[in-house]
Amino acid sequence: MAHSSQTLFSLTEFACPRRLVLLAVLATAALPSTADARVGGYDGIWNVTFATTRGNCSSGYSVPFTVTGSRVSSAGGGRVSGTVKRGGAVAVHVSVGASHASGGGRLAGVNGAGSWKGIISGDQCSGTWQATRT
Repeated sequence: MAHSSQTLFSLTEFACPRRLVLLAVLATAALPSTADARVGGYDGIWNVTFATTRGNCSSGYSVPFTVTGSRVSSAGGGRVSGTVKRGGAVAVHVSVGASHASGGGRLAGVNGAGSWKGIISGDQCSGTWQATRT
């Protein structure tokens, strides 16, 4: 097997300080950020607080949701299903007994917000939600 007299990098090129700095900058730029390193960047437990703006439903309930990759699920109580897209758009369906609601919004960093609508204890209601990652 013949060896080429030219290589991609020679040892003298690595000894040049400017080239070392450039190589370090390029290597750092290629690494994902901490948020991007997690699958979807939204993984964890989110505490979601619901406010009713229309209808005769109680307000101020907080419910924990779990985000794993692009999936949203319950972190305790009720059935929760949903998805989170790469840009943070979230769509969720929650049901507890005969009550059910659907919502959508956006997660960004450690916060999120959106709106919901559903039938809670027989009453048609809608409102907003806010979330914080714990």
